[in-house]
Amino acid sequence: MPENTVFWVLAALAVGGGVMVFRFDSMARATYALLLSLLCVGGMVILLGLDYLGVVIVLMMTIEMAIMAVFMVMYMMNPAGLMPMSMQHNKKGAAVVCTGVFLLMASGIVLAPWPPRAGTADDDPTKALGESLMGPQMLTMMTLGFALFATIVATVLLATHRGRYDRLGDDLRARRADDPVPGGVGR
Repeated sequence: MPENTVFWVLAALAVGGGVMVFRFDSMARATYALLLSLLCVGGMVILLGLDYLGVVIVLMMTIEMAIMAVFMVMYMMNPAGLMPMSMQHNKKGAAVVCTGVFLLMASGIVLAPWPPRAGTADDDPTKALGESLMGPQMLTMMTLGFALFATIVATVLLATHRGRYDRLGDDLRARRADDPVPGGVGR
C-alpha cells in the first residue's frame, strides 16, 4: 500500500512538473520543473524494481539539466534565464502536432500485435535489462560517458576565459563591464 501511494505521488509530481515546463516563462524555472518531472519518473522506475535503470535516469537527467543550466547562465542574453520570456512558439501548430503524435502513439499501444511472452522472467531483471541494452559494451559506454562529460567541461572552461567577476569586479557592482571589446550584454 505505501508503494502505491508513493507511486501515485511521484506520478502526479511528474505530470505536474511536465505541465509547469510549459507554464513557466523563464528558462531556468522550466529547466528545474523538467528536472523534477524526470526525477519523479526515475523514482517510479525504481519503484517498479528496475533499480539500475532508475538510477541511470536520475543521474543522467540531473547532469543533463545541470549542464543546460550552466550553458544558460553563460550564453543567454537573459542572465540565468530568470527574466520572463515566451517559452512557446507557434502554440497552435505545436498543439496540433503534439495531439497527433499522442494519438498515434496511443493507438500503437492498442493496435500493435504484441508478441507472446517467450521463456520465463529472469531472476535479476536489472542485470538482464542492462545486458540487453548494452551487451558487452557496458565498460566502453561508461568510459565514453566520462570522456564526453570531461570534454564538455573543458570546452566550456576554454571558451570562457573571462567570467563575470573578471568583467564586473569581485563584488559584481561595476556599472560597466571591463571588456576588451565593447558591445555585448555589458556594453
